[in-house]
Amino acid sequence: MNSAKQASRTEQTAEHVSAEVVVELESCTTQDAHAVFSALRTSFSSDRAADDVPEEVAGPGSTVWTTTFDVSELKAEAGPRRLTAPVAVSVQGGYWAVDQLSKALASAFTVHLLGMAAGDQEKEVELRLESRG
Repeated sequence: MNSAKQASRTEQTAEHVSAEVVVELESCTTQDAHAVFSALRTSFSSDRAADDVPEEVAGPGSTVWTTTFDVSELKAEAGPRRLTAPVAVSVQGGYWAVDQLSKALASAFTVHLLGMAAGDQEKEVELRLESRG
């Protein structure tokens, strides 16, 4: 492979990786986890099927739901979703990608920034989501 083709593939891979955001939900109901993930699937492609509904896992400790979204293309804006209680969300990815995902969440929920940790290439933000209005 010549160096131009290799550089092009490297750039495409870097762009793809930088568009992926990992979303984690913890200590919330399955109904609320489904509301958050379905809102995000309205806006972006996911590593989970549309009919993949979060389920509680028996045992000690809290259940953590994790899904990766590709935010390179906005499919549609999600409408408001109802939550039974505020939901804590951890979002990790490249700066641009995390910002895109956070904007999409704001179309469906009231979003409060709780904290942020920043690195050279990625950042992690902690959000609290509430039903709008």
